Amino acid sequence: MYKLVFFVPESHLAEVKAAVFATGAGQIGDYEQCCFETRGTGQFKPMAAANPFIGHAGKLERVTEVRVELVCADTLIRPAIAALRAAHPYEEPAFDAWQLSEFTHSEE
Repeated sequence: MYKLVFFVPESHLAEVKAAVFATGAGQIGDYEQCCFETRGTGQFKPMAAANPFIGHAGKLERVTEVRVELVCADTLIRPAIAALRAAHPYEEPAFDAWQLSEFTHSEE
């Protein structure tokens, strides 16, 4: 199991989440499309060779973005990341994928 975290401008939140969820990511037990969202401000400065969706090369940008966190089965992490990249408006979307330890519920 993985935890996938990505950052997306509010304008593309629904589109990117839908693409990632379409791979089967975000399922917890009998629930699907599960995620947690936090709004904040992202900062970046495109370099000369960049082709930014927002902003201009050489100028520091600050953008309202949403941090989206969800779980993803091992077999789905690569398709989920591919879907994220395809749907995301940025040429270099920021994301993290952490492999999680498995814990089992034991009755005492």
